[in-house]
Amino acid sequence: MSGDALSQDPAEMARRIDTTKAHSARVYDVFLGGKDNYPVDRAAAAAALAANPRGYLDVRHNRDFMRRAVSRLAGRDGIRQFLDVGTGLPTAENVHQIAQRILPETRVVYVDNDPVVLAHARALLTSGPEGRTAYIDADFKDPAQILEQAAKTLDFDQPIALCLVAILHFVEDEQAHPIVRELVEALPAGSRIILSHLTDEMHPEPMRAVQRTYTERGFTFVFRSKPEVERFFTEVPGVRLDEPGVVPVHRWHPGPAPVPPAIEPEDFEALDDIEKIRYRDINDVTDADINVYGATGTKV
Repeated sequence: MSGDALSQDPAEMARRIDTTKAHSARVYDVFLGGKDNYPVDRAAAAAALAANPRGYLDVRHNRDFMRRAVSRLAGRDGIRQFLDVGTGLPTAENVHQIAQRILPETRVVYVDNDPVVLAHARALLTSGPEGRTAYIDADFKDPAQILEQAAKTLDFDQPIALCLVAILHFVEDEQAHPIVRELVEALPAGSRIILSHLTDEMHPEPMRAVQRTYTERGFTFVFRSKPEVERFFTEVPGVRLDEPGVVPVHRWHPGPAPVPPAIEPEDFEALDDIEKIRYRDINDVTDADINVYGATGTKV
C-alpha cells in the first residue's frame, strides 16, 4: 500500500498493533523522547539503558548522522529524491523537513510496516507545496513492492538517495544482502546510499549486554564489523564508498548537534532516566560512547 494506506480503517490498524511485545521503531522512539510507544517498549529501552547507561548517545547520534547526511546530499550534491526504508515513527526533523528546507522541490518516499508508524504517518506527509512526500506500508523484506510503489512518486531516471538508517541490524545476512542489492541495482547512476549500522566491534561487553536485552524480547539483532558494513557497498557493482568511508557516526563529517529543549534543573531531576534522555545534550560524546557505523556511497 502507498499513500492510500492512510485511509485504512482505524479499527483494523488498532488490531495490527501488538502492545504486548516491544517493537524496534517504538523503542527507538523512546530513546528520541517520543510519545508514540507503550510500556513494553519503555521497559525494553530501560533494560538497554541499564546495560549501557550512555547508550542513548548511539540512538541520538545515529539520528544526527542522518540529519547531516541528508543535508550534505541535498545541499552539496543537489539530491532531490530520497527513499527512506525503515522510517520509524515521525519525530523532529524527518527527511523531508531537512531536505526540503534546502531544496523545496525534493520528493521523499517513506517505507515502514509498523502499524503504529502507519497510524502516525500523516505527520510524514506535510510536504511544502513545491515538493512531494508519500508513505508506503511495506516490509523491508519485499523490495519489489517497495520499488513498484516508490516509482509512483520518485523518478527512477534521476538520482535517488536510498536511506537505510539503523535497519539492517534487524535483518540476518541471508536476507539483508540480497535485499540491499535489489534496491541499489534499481537506482540510476548518480544515486546515493545513506547507511548506518550497530556494531559490537568497538565496545563488545556493553553492546552484547544490550543485545541480550533485545533478543530476550524476540528481536533479531545482528551486529556487524566495519568490513561487514563495507560489504553492503562493495558487493554491488558500480557502487563506491564516499569519504571518509565507514566510520563511527559522530566522526562522519562531524558538526555540532542541535541543542536539546530547555528544562528547569528541578524538573529535570524529577524525571526518570528514560524521560531525561530528550533533554540531554549529546555534544559531550566521546569515542567510548558510540557503537554505530555510518557511511554514504555513490552509484556510478
